[in-house]
Amino acid sequence: MKLSKENKDSLTIAKSRLFKKLANAIESKEVLQAMKSVPRELFVARSIVHQAYADSPLNIGYGQTISQPYIVALMTAAMQLDPSDVVLEIGTGSGYQSAILSNILKQGSVISIERLPELEALARCALNELNCDNVEIYPATQQLGLPGKGPFDAIIVTAACPNLPLTLVDQLKVGGRLVVPIGSLDQQELTLIKRTMHGMQFCFLGSCRFVPLIGHEGFPESL
Repeated sequence: MKLSKENKDSLTIAKSRLFKKLANAIESKEVLQAMKSVPRELFVARSIVHQAYADSPLNIGYGQTISQPYIVALMTAAMQLDPSDVVLEIGTGSGYQSAILSNILKQGSVISIERLPELEALARCALNELNCDNVEIYPATQQLGLPGKGPFDAIIVTAACPNLPLTLVDQLKVGGRLVVPIGSLDQQELTLIKRTMHGMQFCFLGSCRFVPLIGHEGFPESL
């Protein structure tokens, strides 16, 4: 995406302001550095590129959004990733979260699933531009997740679930972490689940609002 000097300067100022704010809320230097390295403007529509570094979700079309940067940082940090981890992402969207994960997982990989072919195509284009060679995108099926590629070190769900998706818990390694928004259509609790030898450990990260997960263990498509 080619931008005018004025637009570039404006984005630079907005980016600096955003990361000063995030630095006060997120402890992980690795996550913050990864987010600084990924140009968010590549993952939003040209018509709203001037808003790329606003700390808010943005519409990416097809009834979907790119998550608020703070929420991206919070979810990514909560997974406590090792560079060699294999991470499953439910909901590729425009590919921004995948790019962040790709940057962190230098020796690992990202397996991402997207329901909408239009967004899958947009994500592939942006990720290819950034040479995110450790990201694989798969179309969603009636089965939640991708057990044939697991078990995973971590799973991140970027859509709201009405209940804990046990199908995904089953795809975690022992010691694996799942970050998922759970609740109603209007409001969810961002939840970290760690799979242990004896069951699950829960940590609640705060309130949030995501678009709904559609299909198995999600909300009906008619909503």
